Amino acid sequence: MYIMDMENVLRDDADSWKTAMLLYNSALKKVTTKLEILNDEFQHVHNYNPIENIKSRMKSPESIVQKLKRKGYEVSIENMVRYVEDIAGVRLACSFTSDILQMADMIGRQNDLTVISIKDYLKNPKPSGYKSFHMIISIPVFLSDKTVETKVEVQIRTIAMDFWASLEHKIYYKFEGNAPAYISQELQECAEIVSMLDNKMLLLNEAILIEKAKIEEKAIREQIQQLIHPDADK
Repeated sequence: MYIMDMENVLRDDADSWKTAMLLYNSALKKVTTKLEILNDEFQHVHNYNPIENIKSRMKSPESIVQKLKRKGYEVSIENMVRYVEDIAGVRLACSFTSDILQMADMIGRQNDLTVISIKDYLKNPKPSGYKSFHMIISIPVFLSDKTVETKVEVQIRTIAMDFWASLEHKIYYKFEGNAPAYISQELQECAEIVSMLDNKMLLLNEAILIEKAKIEEKAIREQIQQLIHPDADK
């Protein structure tokens, strides 16, 4: 079995669109399963799961065509594969901001995938206020006679960021991308509130962990004292 990139696979394929969708869908399944396993392992080892939910989606043919035209490319299967890197997408919603980079690091250390590019909208938010961590990865899809490297976009953000991003998308969709200035300003202010909420929840979680550690330490000391002086309470 030999490894091929998708462009070469589709070049001589008479049914290239269906083959491309098969590959992207298969890559989505692989990435989603991988993330579920990582989350389960984290729960097993640390008694905590950083991923609140996982969503996957395939870009619609209309969106693919629009993106190619926006980038100035001719609409073709070859250009779709080469220039549209987010046809298959997975979105992770994490509990806290500290989980985001931790998950990104865990994904990047998987030896059966390759990180192609990263866009850090946490450090550099979009003008709209959008925050997220994006990774384009390539993962092998094993077919009966070959292995095909297939791209998937992974977006990682907090639940609060995901809430803001979902509503922002719906609002801009209603205005077909031309929302009034005051709407854009309100969304930016909401993004700032979301950021403040994320920071506050992170600090609260850290405080809870410190208190929990103190309680556990106290319980251990009491158990040790009981072993040393078993008759102390009699």
